[in-house]
Amino acid sequence: MGLGPNSKIGSIAYMDVKDIKSSLQIMVKVGAEVVQDVKEVGGGLLTAQVKDIDGNVVGLRQQS
Repeated sequence: MGLGPNSKIGSIAYMDVKDIKSSLQIMVKVGAEVVQDVKEVGGGLLTAQVKDIDGNVVGLRQQS
């Protein structure tokens, strides 16, 4: 779980992935909408957020 300091969504569940760009592409192919594209948030940690087809926002993260 995580909280974005500027988020109006609330808590977001993050899933650890090995390849965040590939995982993001797969989620978009099955109907998800990108909320936040891949970005580094410090220490090499990459995050992204998508909205699934039910309107839930979930996060992806890739450790450095």
